[in-house]
Amino acid sequence: MIYLWTKTFHLVFAIGWMACAFYLPRILVNLAECAGQPAVSERLGLMGRRLYRFGHVLFGLMLALGLVLAVVYRIFGGWLHAKLALVAVIFAFYLLTGRMLKRAMSGGGLPSAKALRWFNEVPVLLLIPLIYLALAKPF
Repeated sequence: MIYLWTKTFHLVFAIGWMACAFYLPRILVNLAECAGQPAVSERLGLMGRRLYRFGHVLFGLMLALGLVLAVVYRIFGGWLHAKLALVAVIFAFYLLTGRMLKRAMSGGGLPSAKALRWFNEVPVLLLIPLIYLALAKPF
C-alpha cells in the first residue's frame, strides 16, 4: 500500500514539474512578443520567477520519492538509467530556461519568438521516450 502511495505522489510531482518545464518556455515566448510593454513584461517575469521556484520544489519532491522507490523497493534496470539520463537532460533544459528568464528580466535579450517556440518543444520530445522507458522497461 505504501508503495502505491509513494508511486502516486512521485507521478503527481513529476506531472507538476513537467507542466513547469512546458510553461516556462512559453512565458519566454510571451516576453519576446511583448517587447516595449513594461507592465506586461514585469508581470510575465513575476509569473516566470514564481513558476521556476515552484518547479524546483516539485523536482525535489519527485526526485526524493523516485529515489525511495528505487532504493527501498529495489526498482533497478538499464531502463532506469536511461530514464534518469532523460530526466537530467530535461532538468538541464529547465535550468537553461530559468537563466534565460533571469537574463531577460535584467534587461538582456532573448532569441526570437519563433526560435523560442521551437525551443518550447524540446521537453515534449524528451518526455515521449521517458514515458516509454517507464512503461515498457525495455532493458
